[in-house]
Parts: sequence; structure tokens; C-alpha cells
Amino acid sequence: MAGKALVAAALLAGVVGFTGPAHAQEDFYKGRTVNLYIGFAPGGSYDLYARMLARHLGRHIPGSPTIVAQTMQGAGSFRAANYLFSVAPKDGTAMGTVSQAIALEEMLGTQGIMFKSAEFTWIGRSTNITELMMTWQTSKTQTYKDALQRETPIASTGPGSPSEGWPRLLNGLGGAKFKIIGGYQASANALLAMERGEVDASFTSWDTLSGSKPEWLENKRVNILVQFNRKRLAELPDTPSVVELAKSDEDRRILDFYVTGAEVGRSFIAPPGLPPERTKILRAAFMKMSQEDAEYKAELARAKAPVNAMPGDELQQMIVDIMKTPPTLVERMRKILSE
Repeated sequence: MAGKALVAAALLAGVVGFTGPAHAQEDFYKGRTVNLYIGFAPGGSYDLYARMLARHLGRHIPGSPTIVAQTMQGAGSFRAANYLFSVAPKDGTAMGTVSQAIALEEMLGTQGIMFKSAEFTWIGRSTNITELMMTWQTSKTQTYKDALQRETPIASTGPGSPSEGWPRLLNGLGGAKFKIIGGYQASANALLAMERGEVDASFTSWDTLSGSKPEWLENKRVNILVQFNRKRLAELPDTPSVVELAKSDEDRRILDFYVTGAEVGRSFIAPPGLPPERTKILRAAFMKMSQEDAEYKAELARAKAPVNAMPGDELQQMIVDIMKTPPTLVERMRKILSE
């Protein structure tokens, strides 16, 4: 009898040990608010994916906290990244979405960075992204070859954004003549500036263009110059991938390195130093929402927004690997981008 009592006690202890942490996390999140900071102004895909996450993620977190999305734009999303790294609470009640290029920009020593990309708690990726460079139908720059021959004003949403980094690289590596015009808060503002004729060219993602501006494609109102990926999209078979523009093996390595930002895509981070159990819960909730939530998937479908989710631990390793890029390659890229 004594032996059976010991076994029963051990089993009971196991149950308590198993359920205790789950109850503790439910108690922590119950009635709480999780703030989700968006590093860019409304109108682009960062904002789109973040606000959808805010509407659906909470019900997959024990305790079902309220998630409040709020804009914290500025400095190409570095304002939000710096806040999440140094100021935001490190208890699982703060998250954010920032530029897909933050690890690259950190390595390049871009001014204004006060964070370590690999130290963020990476929660998960909604989708990878193919960025596009385009001009309006009235522009004399209708192909990338035209951009090699004439100055082409292009709208930029600030340092750290693809709309500034890519034109600089193409000027430095390929001999293009893009003139970067800053001051635009989001890709929506930049697209409007292109449409109005304030600039010739602008950036956006394929998903945003095909989802929110399909008439531009159908009526050939834009000329797509370059797609920033490693392989041409099936939908854009006649538009060169950026890596095809390389003039040497080293140039190709630089372009291939910079395009890794597209693989980071629309991802979500939390401050460094989260308690491990909160990290695990947020990552699991993100993947459950991405893979199983019918309401979330239906909203994605209505917005014509693709999902290609990546778990947080894999995303974290991707960032770590980016930070291992050889210094000589980074230095050459830094020199090009600073010219």
C-alpha cells in the first residue's frame, strides 16, 4: 500500500508540475494588454500584417490578452526597434514589426541604430516579401537599362528601408543613376508621389501592388524595373531579378546578401531577455494562428495577402547567420552605400 501511495503521489506531482506553468502564464496574460508597435505608417504591408495579427493572435495565447496595434514610425522603423530593445517591458507584453533589413543595417553601421538584431526575441514571420522598383507610365525610365542612362528620382521612406538601400547599391554596383528623394513616411505616400509626378520611381512589395493596385498592372500604368529576390516570380517573367544585374561574382555575393532581407519579410519581434516560457508561448501562438486559424486565413485571403509562416526559432537562427557575413564583404557594401 505504501508503494502505491508513493506512485500516486509521484503522478500527482507530475500533473501539478505539468499544469502549473500553463496556469501561471494564463494568470499572467488574463486581463492584460499586449502592445504591438508598428515601425511604419499605415498603408503598407507591415501595417497590414501587424493589424491582422493584433486581431487574431490574442485568442491563441493562454489568458486571451487584448493586443493593441499602434503606429511608432520614424527613421525607417529604427525608432520602434530602439524602443523595443531598450525601453519596452521585457515580460511578454510588448511586440513589434520593423524593417526586414534591420540585421543588414546593423552590420553596415547605419546611423541611429541602438540595438542588437540577434538579441531580439524573434516571434515568427508571416511571409517573405518580394520588393519591386517601378516607375509611372509617363516616366522616360521604362526599363532598368533606361535607369543606367538617365537620372531617375525615386521616393525613399528613410534609411534602413529597401527604398533607400537598393537604389544606392544599384548606383554603386551597376552604374544606375537613381536620385533618392527622402521624406516619405510610408510606401503608400511614395506611391502617391510617383502617381502625381513628384518622383519618377517608387518601391512597394509585389503583394501590395497586386493586392491593392491591380488596375495598375492590368492597365500597364507602371513599369516594373527590378524585382528584389533570387529568382524571378512566375507572375513577372520579363522583369530581371536583382542578382541577375551583378557584373562580377563579388557583386553577386553583395546583392545576394542584401536580398536576405526579403526572406526576413514581415516578421515580429519582442524585446530581448523575455522569460523562456513567455517566448515559447508567443511563438507557439503565432504558429497556431498562422497554420490553424480559419478567421485569420480568411482575412488574409480577402486582403490577397499571402502567408508563408516561419517559426520564431528558425527566424532567430536566420538572423544569427546573417550576422556572420564576412567583414570584407560588409565593408565593401558599406563603402558603396555611403557614397
